[in-house]
Amino acid sequence: MKKNKTLIFIIAAIILIGAWAASTYNSMVGVQENATTAFANVQSTYQRRADLIPNLVETVKGYAAHEKQTLEDVVAARSKATQITIDPSNMTPEKLKEFQQAQGELGSALGRLLAIQENYPDLKANENFRDLQKQLEGTENRINEARSKYNVAVQQYNVVIRSFPTNILSRMFGFSQMMKYEAEAGAEKAPQVKF
Repeated sequence: MKKNKTLIFIIAAIILIGAWAASTYNSMVGVQENATTAFANVQSTYQRRADLIPNLVETVKGYAAHEKQTLEDVVAARSKATQITIDPSNMTPEKLKEFQQAQGELGSALGRLLAIQENYPDLKANENFRDLQKQLEGTENRINEARSKYNVAVQQYNVVIRSFPTNILSRMFGFSQMMKYEAEAGAEKAPQVKF
């Protein structure tokens, strides 16, 4: 009789541990999927910006033929930014930094392109240019929001996989920490505007 109770206790313990492990594994998969989806949303907003740039460049070309270098810089930065591919499965600190740097260069080139409007009053008044400018501003806001949501999702994921006793299972099943987006170097300094 005592052997039966011990056997029942062992079987119950194995079932409970198995249920806990399955539940924990599923929760880790859920938070990981939230983080990877958030990253995909970041990439889609960057893609939206890249898709808008050719239209903006063509609109500016019609008015600002003298600004050839600026236009070429934007096209080159867009090309570089769209060539760097990264996803959560191959994300390393170096790749994320390279991706962020390329996107930062594109943002900077866009800023110079949008500044051209000050020299071309007709361009400033052009409806297509204004619409594209509004879409780019909206896209930049979406990028910022998507990056924030990604960082929150990564934080939740990292907390789950690093918390005890989940960290034991996360190591067993190969779940590793994900990296967050960080501010670009020098972002803590306010930009100088000179006229």
